[in-house]
Amino acid sequence: MKRISILFVCMGNICRSPLAEGIFSHLVDAAGLADCFEIDSAGTSGWHEGEHPDRRSIATARGHGIDISRQRARRITTEDFSHFDLILAMDRANIAELHRMHPEATNIRLFSEFALESGEDIPDPYYGSRDEFELVYARLFTGCRKLLDALGTDNASWSGKTSSVR
Repeated sequence: MKRISILFVCMGNICRSPLAEGIFSHLVDAAGLADCFEIDSAGTSGWHEGEHPDRRSIATARGHGIDISRQRARRITTEDFSHFDLILAMDRANIAELHRMHPEATNIRLFSEFALESGEDIPDPYYGSRDEFELVYARLFTGCRKLLDALGTDNASWSGKTSSVR
C-alpha cells in the first residue's frame, strides 16, 4: 500500500505549517496510522531556514500535548511538488506563490478548502497575541481531524482517495 504524503505550507515555516504538521502527526499516531502517512511542512520563503518553530507555536502545541520543538524550518523545493501527494497551503498568498514556483502542479490546495470546506485563509499569528496562536491551533486541529477522516481510516479506501487528491 502506498503511503499518503502531505506537505503543509506557510510563508516562513515557523508558525502555521509546523503546527499543522505536529497536529496531524499527533492525530495519525493516536489513530495507529503512522506507517500510512508521510507528513512534513515547509515555507515558501527561506527566511527562517534551519530555525526551530516560533516559540509561541512550540508553547501552544506543548499546551495541547504536542511537541514540535525538534522541527526545523525549510523552504519548499522543486522536488516537493512531485514527491508529495497533497500540498496544503495556509492562505491564498502561499497558494499564489506555490503556483508561481510550479505552475503545472495539480496537488496544491488551500488547507481550509480541503480540510475545513470553508475557503478561509488560516491567519498568520506571527504579529499577534497568544490568543491568536490558540485560535490558529483550534482551526488547524479541526481541519486536521477532518483531513484524517476524509482520507479514511480503513486501508482499503486509501488508494482510491489518494489518486483523487492529485
